[in-house]
Amino acid sequence: MKNAVLLLFASASLLSAPAWAQAPGAPAAGQRPAGTRTDGAPTGAPGGAPTKAAAPLAIPAPRGNGRISGTVLDGTTKQPVEFATVALLPATGEKPVDGTVADDKGKFVLKGIAPGSYRLSISFIGYGALVQPVTLAEGKMSVDLGSLALASQAKQLEGVTVTGERPIVESKPDRLVYNATQDATNKGGTAADVLRKAPMVSVDPDGNLQLSGSSNVKVLINGKPSAIVANDVAQALKQLPGDQIKSVEVITSPSAKYDGEGSAGIINIVLKENNLQGVNGNVGVAAGTRNSNMNLGLNARKGKVGLSSAINGWSFYSPGVQGVQRVDYTDASKTTVRNTLTQENTGRGFGGGGNGRIGIDYEPAPNHALSFSVNGNMFRNANTADVHQEQTLSSNSRFGNYERELDQKFRVQSYDLTGSYTRTFGQGSRREWTVLGQHTRNANRRFYDIDQYPLGVPHYFTPAYQESSLNKARNLETTLQTDYVHPLSDKQTVEVGGKMIMRNVYSNYTVDTLNAQNIAFPVANLTNIFTYDQNVVAGYATYATSLGKKYSVRLGGRVERTDLGGEFQGQEGRFTTNYTNALPNVALTRNLKQPGSTIRASYSRRIQRPSIFYLNPYRNRIDPTQLQYGNPNLDAEFTDNFELNLNTFVKGSVINISAYSRITNNAIEAKRITRDSLDPQGRAIRLVETTYGNIARNQTYGVNLFGSVKPVPKWDISGNVNLYYVYLRSATLNTSNSGVVYSANINSGYKFDKGYSLQFFGMLNSPRIQLQGKSSSWQMYSIGLRKNLWKDKGDLTLNADNLFSPYIRLTNDFRTATSDQTNSTKVYNRGVRVAFSYRFGKLENKPQRPKRSIRNDDQKAGDGGNGQGN
Repeated sequence: MKNAVLLLFASASLLSAPAWAQAPGAPAAGQRPAGTRTDGAPTGAPGGAPTKAAAPLAIPAPRGNGRISGTVLDGTTKQPVEFATVALLPATGEKPVDGTVADDKGKFVLKGIAPGSYRLSISFIGYGALVQPVTLAEGKMSVDLGSLALASQAKQLEGVTVTGERPIVESKPDRLVYNATQDATNKGGTAADVLRKAPMVSVDPDGNLQLSGSSNVKVLINGKPSAIVANDVAQALKQLPGDQIKSVEVITSPSAKYDGEGSAGIINIVLKENNLQGVNGNVGVAAGTRNSNMNLGLNARKGKVGLSSAINGWSFYSPGVQGVQRVDYTDASKTTVRNTLTQENTGRGFGGGGNGRIGIDYEPAPNHALSFSVNGNMFRNANTADVHQEQTLSSNSRFGNYERELDQKFRVQSYDLTGSYTRTFGQGSRREWTVLGQHTRNANRRFYDIDQYPLGVPHYFTPAYQESSLNKARNLETTLQTDYVHPLSDKQTVEVGGKMIMRNVYSNYTVDTLNAQNIAFPVANLTNIFTYDQNVVAGYATYATSLGKKYSVRLGGRVERTDLGGEFQGQEGRFTTNYTNALPNVALTRNLKQPGSTIRASYSRRIQRPSIFYLNPYRNRIDPTQLQYGNPNLDAEFTDNFELNLNTFVKGSVINISAYSRITNNAIEAKRITRDSLDPQGRAIRLVETTYGNIARNQTYGVNLFGSVKPVPKWDISGNVNLYYVYLRSATLNTSNSGVVYSANINSGYKFDKGYSLQFFGMLNSPRIQLQGKSSSWQMYSIGLRKNLWKDKGDLTLNADNLFSPYIRLTNDFRTATSDQTNSTKVYNRGVRVAFSYRFGKLENKPQRPKRSIRNDDQKAGDGGNGQGN
């Protein structure tokens, strides 16, 4: 408990989490006996956490030139047992003379061993210990034990195999993993609800996502890019039900095989799939005050063929109130007010949709595997709003006052087709070759319709002004990729690969108004067809090696060639550009004295190309005083990333600390300009235009602290604190902004008797710095109570979000040379939902093949304009 108190205090009372149990081995003074939990139960009993283990303490022993190596596998699945504890014992006695921890491939090496007879003890939580006699003779000082199988300590419950529960958060050498299925507060929620609980991740109430303070994050689904998130990440997170998510992987220092490295990193959403023999599945339903969903999953496997499928549907309700307060000045000195503007929108939103996926894999021979999958998605959203606007000149005379009825609709249909072939080269070999292909299509339609009336005029009269707009957009993407992994020795590995991405974007947009004869006609400068092509060819190579027992290094490089071009219909000339870039990557890791603890220093350079969110020239003018559009002439931005990461364990707790720096010289930032214009009825107004440009230098320096602890066997606590300083400077706009930004969250769960468990999550975020202003702080919290039913085959969950406040108020302050504006939004986030799920079928373990996947993480995705610039 002392350890937990210290950790909580160090993290401003916001850190703590599931314990990382120490591995069975020789106990130090005051520790529990090997093979038991703190409650005295065997480590393989349900409730034990199959987590990374610490090596036992060794006593000094004579040194020599001997070497013992091997690979630890699961006796049933034949898959590697990550981070198993390996202890070298004398022929008699239980005091270890040496020890180590296996890597993430299950491999281990003991060096500097003197000749003699020994016993090798291998253990990991959830498995029975294995003791293997080993002899190092004078003439044979190197022994490779090959594959060493551990038997799972499983408890059978009427056809369901239970091998213990994973902790909510796991720390691995290259990533942090949030196990969403272990968190009761996720039941019936969305992907946004799930992601905001992952370490280092922040998701605001509108769904805008950041990783370590940066919105330049690539989101993958099952390790692959998806049309679901290709267009707008914030909308996508609202579309994907949280019940379908198994875990979230946060990768902050990806290797050169990932596209462009990721300025902040990669978030991989792992959906619920399995490789179990027989037929099994799950069904779930959730009903709530803000959203509801239903889902069904069915999986089957027989022999060499496996099938997985899932289908779900959902709906949501989202009332909202938005406001605008703006002051326009006569000149840049901002000493004399020209006019003020007040606007209030009261809206009602409703939407829903569904998605489905089906995948099949076939193993024609032990070293060959084929897979194919189809993923489809449909989303519909409708929003109506009543808009009230008043403008007042400095002389107190009013102009441009009106009331509007606004009707907006948004529709998306998308699909992904993915196929892969994997060739391995024998049991235990790390040599592997894969070929992958993927085609995605994302089509969406945005529509708005406006009826405008003078103030005080009843809305059953003929509107004084009418306007409608339609934008049809489509994004096609085809990817071909191959990867090859070749181990040069047990210490050295080379990876090489090539990739080609072909993208085609189409946007057909129009704005129509009614003339005096009530005939619709298009507004010429707001109507056009835009096409855009982007082709990327890339190759990479990575070399990884161990430098003695303490150090390992990874060197990588990626070369990418980009060709792009676009044109507007009816305009002469097509703009084109191309560039070739080298993107280096290096990481140095040192194993610390504490087994399993590491410190890693890394550097990488990333290229980030703008997505359709930033490129689409569609001019969205649902408000005559504000205009927003993309910039098809944007260049890619480049970021230099530096990171120093420490991962360590302290008496059953895990601590992960990252210090990082990101520098981008041509960052894509929102650019707002106030200018004199005319409204659609020809009256003089002040118009604020928002678009995007490569206009800023972004420097970010920060530190992230994650910790987890288990004060008592049934209580898990984890927490995360991110603190960074950001400096934004734009010579183009002659402006700069800087400040300190922080965020923190805590996740805690307690398991009661008789299948009850209670989960709590809370988070807070400081104001965010933007180039021309800042956004407000915000807080969220949720609580969930779960009851396991029918011997863990089903569960019933009651969740509540933000019970004591009906909404979260978000504000966005920004300034231009001649205006200051505050946009405010009330996001109704108080909600209660009840969720039920049931799992059925026969479950038998089947070995799972390692899978490679396509990761297109080179594009800067849209964030609704509310995220941190970089």
